[in-house]
Amino acid sequence: MFARIFSAGSTWLTEIEKEDRRVLAEGLAGRVIEVGCGAGVNFAFYPPEVTEVVAVEPEAHFRGEATKAAAKVDVPVRVVPGVAERLPAENGEFDAAVLSLVMCSVQDPATALAEVSRVLRPGGQLHFYEHVAARGGVLRAIQHGMDATLWPLVAGGCHCGRDTANAIRDAGFEMVSLRHLAVKPFGIPSHLAPHILGVAARP
Repeated sequence: MFARIFSAGSTWLTEIEKEDRRVLAEGLAGRVIEVGCGAGVNFAFYPPEVTEVVAVEPEAHFRGEATKAAAKVDVPVRVVPGVAERLPAENGEFDAAVLSLVMCSVQDPATALAEVSRVLRPGGQLHFYEHVAARGGVLRAIQHGMDATLWPLVAGGCHCGRDTANAIRDAGFEMVSLRHLAVKPFGIPSHLAPHILGVAARP
């Protein structure tokens, strides 16, 4: 049910986040794995330097939507089932990985990032766009309370207060660029407003 509701609003959300997603895809080249591709809203932003995208998605409805999106773009995209904690790929197989609004809902962030590191070649890049914990104050306390109660149950396992930037560093990636954003679809701060956008490298 959550996947169908989210898919219905994805076109509207993508329009709001269009510039952020364009920046997310900048510099990608070669073979790319996108982890948790959802309905495939990033596919249209991949540059022609990308030779193939393997888009991993565990949810069947999202995979169907992503397959339709893949058919509309010039970059070759292959949508496959799988979860972030057990990526269907060989060691060092990819030149880059993309994480986009997925780390909030993976069951084990540390394992998921270890898997991303495993499937990237040495020097490969991780491009990420994630909503994250606020950097302090009342909003961070609100996020903590929501994550400990009903929010993950009603939002498809989403945890709005995860510190994904530090999780990426803890997984051994070297931060290349990092921007903190406030995404406010209605111009009003919310528990989902804090975002990060950046690139990290596998040593």
